[in-house]
Amino acid sequence: MATVKDSHDGNPSERATRFVYNKNVDRLRQQEYPNLQDTVYLDHAGTTPYPNSLVELSARHLMRNLFGNPHSNSSSSQLSTRRIEDVRLRALRFFKADPDHFDLIFVANATAGIKLVMEGFRGYQGGFWYGYHRDAHTSLIGVRQSATQHRCLGDDQEVADWIQSLSHSRENSNNGQIGLFAYPAQSNLNGRRLPLSWPGCLRDTCQSVRRNIYSLLDAAALVSTSPLDLSDPSQAPDFTVLSFYKIFGLPDLGALIVRKDSGVPLSYRKYFGGGTVEVVTCMNESWHVHKQDSLHEQLEDGTLPIHSIITLDAAFDVHEKLFGSLQCIASHTSFLANELFRKLSSLRHANGRPVCTVYQSSKFSYEDPSIQGPTVALNIQNSRGEWISNAEIEKLAAIKHIQLRTGGLCNPGGVSSFLGLQPGDLRRNFSAGQRCGNENDIQAGMPTGVVRLSLGAMSNIQDITAFVQFVEEFFVDRQCRPPPSMSALGADANFYVESLSIYPIKSCGGWQVPSSIAWEVRPEGLAWDREWCLIHQGTRAALSQKRIPRMALIRPRIDFECGVLRVRYNGHLPPSVPDE
Repeated sequence: MATVKDSHDGNPSERATRFVYNKNVDRLRQQEYPNLQDTVYLDHAGTTPYPNSLVELSARHLMRNLFGNPHSNSSSSQLSTRRIEDVRLRALRFFKADPDHFDLIFVANATAGIKLVMEGFRGYQGGFWYGYHRDAHTSLIGVRQSATQHRCLGDDQEVADWIQSLSHSRENSNNGQIGLFAYPAQSNLNGRRLPLSWPGCLRDTCQSVRRNIYSLLDAAALVSTSPLDLSDPSQAPDFTVLSFYKIFGLPDLGALIVRKDSGVPLSYRKYFGGGTVEVVTCMNESWHVHKQDSLHEQLEDGTLPIHSIITLDAAFDVHEKLFGSLQCIASHTSFLANELFRKLSSLRHANGRPVCTVYQSSKFSYEDPSIQGPTVALNIQNSRGEWISNAEIEKLAAIKHIQLRTGGLCNPGGVSSFLGLQPGDLRRNFSAGQRCGNENDIQAGMPTGVVRLSLGAMSNIQDITAFVQFVEEFFVDRQCRPPPSMSALGADANFYVESLSIYPIKSCGGWQVPSSIAWEVRPEGLAWDREWCLIHQGTRAALSQKRIPRMALIRPRIDFECGVLRVRYNGHLPPSVPDE
C-alpha cells in the first residue's frame, strides 16, 4: 500500500489518512482479472468483475460436496441447511449486524428485497403511506404503486423537516395506516452519500408520538465500495436491501436485512410459498399456518439458491484475502475518484470553455468519503457549448474498449433535477421518440441522460488516465472553430441540399433519396425515416446498431413502383436465405 499526497490539499497529512492508493491492485489485475486485460471497466455500480480465485474456490466447494435440497432430511440436504445458516450468520457479521437483533433473508437482488417489503406493507388492512427520496432508484419509486398515499421528498433538508414535523403534524398520523420511508444510502446516479442517521431519528420521533413509520434503506450502491455498520440496532434501518454481486462479482444474489423488532409488517404478506408454512389445507377449506421460528423461514419462498449461497461463502474468503476490508477499498476508490474528478474538471477547449459538466450537489467533496462515493456523473460539451450525445460517447468508448454506463440510470428524480427536466419535458421527449437506452438522447438541444463512471476495488490509476485521454482525443477542441453565420457568408449566398438520405429501418443502413423526387417533411421529420425497426423475437425489444454493429450491413430501399420496402444484407448469408 502506498500513501499518495496531493499538493492541492491544504493538509497533506490529514488527506493521507483518507486516501491510500492500493498498489497491489496492479498485480492483482494480472493474476485475478484476466477479463480486464486491454479493457477500461468503469461500470462497477452495475456489477463488479469477479476474480479467478473466487470461481476456483467456489468450484472446489461444489465438486467436493454433495448439496441436496434443504427441504429434506437426507445427509446431503442437512449439509445444505447447515451451510446456508452458517453463511447467513457470516453475511450478518459482514455488516456488523448482531443475529440477536437482525435476520437476513436471501433474495435474488436488492429489487427483490424491496418487493418483498412492499408485499408485506401492501397486505396491511388499512393500507400504507409511502415516502421516498428524490434520489431513489426506480425500484424504490415503484413501491408507490401499492401505497394508498405517497410523497416524493425533494432533498435532504425536506427529509429533515418532514421527520421533525411528525411530532406535531397530522400528516402520516395512524388513521388506520402504517408508513414506510425509503431512500438510497448512496445515489446510483452520481455517488452522493445520504445521511445514515435518518432511520434512528425517524424511529425516535415516531416512538415519541406513537406512530408506525418504518425505514427502508437501499444500500446496494454504498456497500459495493464502503462498509455498512449495523452494530447499533436503535439507529439501524428497519429494512436494508443489497446485492452481493455489486461487492464480489459473484454470486448473483441479494439480501434483505430486517431488524427483528420491526418484522411485524412483513407478516401481513398474503402470499406463501413452499418451505414457509407448517400446514396447508386445500380441499374443503382454506387454512394454513406460517412457520414461526424465524423471519427468514416465513419469507424465503421455495428452494433457496444453495449453490449461489455456497459461492457467497467463498466470496467472503476471497474478498478478504485480496482486499482486506471494505474500508481499504473505500480508501483506494476515494483516491481514484478524486483524481478522476480533478482531471475531468480541468479539461478546457481552446476558447476556455469547460469540456465536462460534472453533476453534484452543492455540498459535496470527493475528498470526503462520508458524503461522496467513487462515482462521477457528467455530460460533455463541444467548444460552442453544444451537448454531445451520450450514444456517440458510448460508441466511441466501445471502440477504445472502455466500458461505462449512459442514460437515465434508473434514477428519474436525480436526472430530472440535475438536467432541469420538468414532467412536461419528459412527456414531450417521450412523444418525440426518446426512450431509455436509445440514440435519440438530445431533445430540444438538451441532454436527457448522463455518462456515469463508477470505480471499484480493482480499478487502478491507468483506468483514470485512459478515460481522460479518451476525452482529450475525441472531445477537446484544440482550435476554436466558430460556426459560420449567414452574415459572414453574405446575404446573397445560395444554399441547396446536395443529397438527402433517410434510414427506413432504425439502426440499419441509409437510403439516398433520388434527386428527382420532392421529399415530404412531416411534423415528426422526414417521411419514411425510421418508419420500421427490427425487434428481438423473444423480448420484442427494438434492436440497435449500438448492440449489434452488423445491422449497418442491412441496406433498405423503398420501391415506389411496387409499393414495397426491399432489404438487402451486404454480408455473408446462408444459401437458403434470399439476397433480397
